[in-house]
Amino acid sequence: MDLYIIFQIIIVSIAATSTMTLFNYAVSASFREMYKEPLLLTYLMHNFRINLSNASKNTLSWLLHYGIGVFLVIVYHYFWARNILELSFLDALLLGVASGFVGVFSWIILFKISHYQPPFNLRGYYIQLFVAHIIFALTATAVYAISLTVILLTNTYFAPK
Repeated sequence: MDLYIIFQIIIVSIAATSTMTLFNYAVSASFREMYKEPLLLTYLMHNFRINLSNASKNTLSWLLHYGIGVFLVIVYHYFWARNILELSFLDALLLGVASGFVGVFSWIILFKISHYQPPFNLRGYYIQLFVAHIIFALTATAVYAISLTVILLTNTYFAPK
C-alpha cells in the first residue's frame, strides 16, 4: 500500500469520525441524552469486567472509536479504488445507510451480550446513530475526493523530472 494512501486513509478517517462524533455530542446536548459512543464503550468495558483503570478504559474507548472509523474508511477505499462505487453523493448515501445498519446492529449486539441497559431511549439512540453514519460517509467521501485532488497535484508538481 502506497504511503500516500495510508496518509489519505488516516486523514479521511479522522475527519469523518470527528464529524460524526461532533454530531453525536450535539444531539446528546440537544436531547439531553448520552449518545456518546466513546463513553458508551467505556461503560461496556466496565460491564465486560475488563481490568483496566478508568483512564485506560476511556483512552481505549476513544482509540476503538477512531479505529472503527479507520476500518470503515479502508472498506470505503476498497470500493472506490476498485470502481465498485463512485465518489458521488448518491454512493456516499448508500455507504452511510449500509454503515448505519451495521452500526445499529453492532450496538444492539453489544448491549445484549454485555447486559448493559443504557439510561436512555434506545430508539432515539439508534436513529441518531444511523444518521451519524450517513454523516460519516458523506464526510469521508468529500474529504477522500479532496485528498485525491491534493495527491494528483502533489504528484504533478513535485514528481521528479
